[in-house]
Amino acid sequence: MFERALAVPGGDRWPFERARIQLAFGERLRRMKATTDARAHLTVALDTFQRLGATPWAARAGAELRATGLTIGHLDSTGPASLTPQQREIATLAAAGLTNKQIGERLFLSPRTVATHLHQVFPKLGVTTRAALRDALADLPPEHP
Repeated sequence: MFERALAVPGGDRWPFERARIQLAFGERLRRMKATTDARAHLTVALDTFQRLGATPWAARAGAELRATGLTIGHLDSTGPASLTPQQREIATLAAAGLTNKQIGERLFLSPRTVATHLHQVFPKLGVTTRAALRDALADLPPEHP
């Protein structure tokens, strides 16, 4: 099914749709434990999404690529889409006014672990204070299942 969709003549005229097919195919292959083939499709999808500026899609492709065991150093190192789910949750709670201790109690983490996550989140979102977190988080793409 995916092979036929990717083999359609002139399919390269629609790079976004083609990248979505590559992503879906890569996701399927990864789940079938065909890691090498999955990496090939996911890499193409990631490159296309990054070139098109489709940040949420690039983040999704990057997450799938990382799930194959590949380390991606340059992938979405900044911006809201670069946050891990745990960083997103911690940032959201911090933006709501909770202290590190309160966040830690809620998520079963130590306050130092929370502080470390926030230390990683601030540069990704381009903020320097908790007060600026709320505005930065307003630009977050919705989470996909």
